[in-house]
Amino acid sequence: MDHDTDEADALQPSGLATKRRGILFVMTGASGVGKDTIRSAAAPFLAEMVYSISATTRGQRPGEQHGVQYYFIGREQFEQMIAGQALLEYADYVGDYYGTPVAPVKEALARGQDVLLELELVGARQVKKRVPEAVMLFIAPPSLEELERRLRGRGTDSEEKMQKRLARAREEIRALREFDYLIVNDEVGRAVTELESIIRAERARAKLVTDAQLAEFLRGGHDGND
Repeated sequence: MDHDTDEADALQPSGLATKRRGILFVMTGASGVGKDTIRSAAAPFLAEMVYSISATTRGQRPGEQHGVQYYFIGREQFEQMIAGQALLEYADYVGDYYGTPVAPVKEALARGQDVLLELELVGARQVKKRVPEAVMLFIAPPSLEELERRLRGRGTDSEEKMQKRLARAREEIRALREFDYLIVNDEVGRAVTELESIIRAERARAKLVTDAQLAEFLRGGHDGND
């Protein structure tokens, strides 16, 4: 066996580190807090993780592709999915539905792939109710003043809309104790490091070892004392 093969074998999981069911991670935070920026910066680390694509009834914008930014579907079909419990979570925003199809998430988790959802607070709460073991991540700004500065820097909102965004941000931040982890995005590099550390820690949890895996591992040991 050559050196390259030896090195590849050494990287394969063995013993108690065998294939496990995937972990569902849910990331929530106020508009303007930098969720997309953190996810983009962490892209190499998240490469093997499934980023769930939402379904929506809103119109397809120029440059968007079905199955890339969103699954674009009609209102009747979306309501059929609601009735058939085919959505992990959903909400109505300004007259349009948005939601997460449950099938792709379940399939990925069953394959042993971790899944990342980026949701508003309402959707995150729905997911936690349906999947209690989901790992909940809250991304917060270093201060409300800094969040306002970032939002105003976009230059896209009227003053009325700006105040609504800030009021909503306060409501979301009040709910942070409902989450498992808090990441303060004061500096992107540090926030990315914290995100990666959390994911590594969750992947190493002993509770992920199944009874069958433990029994198989013990069967492979030696009887008696060494």
